[in-house]
Amino acid sequence: SNFSVVISKVSTGSYKRQVYEVPSGKQLVDQAVIDRITWATWTSVLGDEVIGIWSRHAEKADVNCACVSHSGINLVTGDDFGMVKLFDFPCPEKFVRTFFFLVLYCFSRRCTMEIFPSLSL
Repeated sequence: SNFSVVISKVSTGSYKRQVYEVPSGKQLVDQAVIDRITWATWTSVLGDEVIGIWSRHAEKADVNCACVSHSGINLVTGDDFGMVKLFDFPCPEKFVRTFFFLVLYCFSRRCTMEIFPSLSL
């Protein structure tokens, strides 16, 4: 029979990234194993792959959400200042300059979720 292991990544309130097998709930702790995972989707603001989304003066709570495009080459983030920023993915170098950002005027100043439509970049 065909069986595939489902892996889930969660971010904790203490800004730690944890990886689990589903449905067993077993936590993966071997970094070499975690580094070899190819994620089907990415919605985390944590990890070596997204270090560049944090500006020089940003606090941990300033960037609220992230989403990688279906093609896996772009990353969009939303922050506490109402900005949606577009990055190359991965962006592992600190303080990367975005090549596009948009200030949204919403019901709330904070952007807490964004996604790429199915016809993505």
